[in-house]
Amino acid sequence: MFPINPGWFRIDPWSIIIIAIILIAFLIFAIIYGIRAHRQQVSAGREELVGKTAEATTAMEPKGTVFIQGERWAAILDKGRIESGEEVTITKVEGLKLRVTKKE
Repeated sequence: MFPINPGWFRIDPWSIIIIAIILIAFLIFAIIYGIRAHRQQVSAGREELVGKTAEATTAMEPKGTVFIQGERWAAILDKGRIESGEEVTITKVEGLKLRVTKKE
């Protein structure tokens, strides 16, 4: 059926070497940048909110809402009372609710 050593199917050894070098370089590049991305500190999401300043959009006694980074969040004030428009500091994130204190 098929010849054991076909003469029409030949691959240049230099082509194999060049392709192998390109593949190895790509894998090294991907691994290095993957490790760098993994080591970076979280720059988005709930973890980033702790310590930030938000604006109360409703009076809080102790529950209300705050506005931070273009989003409206449900919040619970740790103590006291806050009027709408006052600034608060986020102390903790509990699910989809923020724990806040009055900014000093």
